[in-house]
Amino acid sequence: MKERITLKAYKETLQTPPEQRTLCFLIQGDEVLLGYKKEGGFGQGKWVGIGGKIEEQDKDLKEAALREAREEIGVELSDLRRVATLDFYFPYVDNPKEWNQRVCVFIANNWSGILSESREIVPKWFKISEVPFDSMWSDATHWLPKVLRGEVLWGEFSFDTDLNVEEMNFIEGSPE
Repeated sequence: MKERITLKAYKETLQTPPEQRTLCFLIQGDEVLLGYKKEGGFGQGKWVGIGGKIEEQDKDLKEAALREAREEIGVELSDLRRVATLDFYFPYVDNPKEWNQRVCVFIANNWSGILSESREIVPKWFKISEVPFDSMWSDATHWLPKVLRGEVLWGEFSFDTDLNVEEMNFIEGSPE
């Protein structure tokens, strides 16, 4: 078992910045859309937001979020608001460089198209008051309610050997 390391000390050991990712939550009235990650990759078997990696053809984070929504749930988003930047660190995994990530979180209230299941994601609406936090990454309980209430934030999290939140901080200021 690896010796515990504080988030601050771990960040000081990093030689490269975390990989950029996007995450988007569609909101309709008192409901939020989550996706069940059914196949492959980060978050398999959990309810997650819609999003993923930045691809070479994406000119910016917003374009990546729009593309991910098309690919994962079949809709065209017509508005995106950046509401959070979240840094996730995994000091105890075998290859943390592949796990560490900076996630730019967006909210969308308008879109076109019909929600559809993809190879990776099964979309489902949940009442905001009934988000299934026990079937999500453990960090979500700390920041998702704030974002769904309209707060804008910047946070950082480190995860233990069981991939549960070990340490977290919220930083004052804009997520830009």
